Amino acid sequence: MSDRSSDIRNHENILFYDGECGLCHRCVSWFQKHDRRKVIWFAPLQGETYSNLDCERPDDVSTMVFMDARGVWTRSNAVLSALRSVGGGWRAFAVIGGLIPRFIRDAAYRFVAVRRLGWFGPADACSLPGDTSRFLP
Repeated sequence: MSDRSSDIRNHENILFYDGECGLCHRCVSWFQKHDRRKVIWFAPLQGETYSNLDCERPDDVSTMVFMDARGVWTRSNAVLSALRSVGGGWRAFAVIGGLIPRFIRDAAYRFVAVRRLGWFGPADACSLPGDTSRFLP
């Protein structure tokens, strides 16, 4: 295991994303821009950090996964938990979004997830968005 992922406990908030998806790369860019406190780390679902997690984790790369001190979140809960970590007005947005029943949020999430590559294309493999110091392998 590399030095940057050797102690995952040092990285409290990690957003795991599909490293081959254009929409996912755009989402990572958005979170980097709005996470002014720099509390979120990023790692691809296909990477070493995700494969070495010592907890139950989904194998499906069509879902976003967010890990924080409260647990491991998937799909719409992952998005809402990541927004909560960003803080500011986004925390309020996450609280309001949480009022929508999960089955509705996850249905909308799955609708986009199955179409994401067709709509947004593959990720540009040559560029990691923004500050790469918060990326884990």
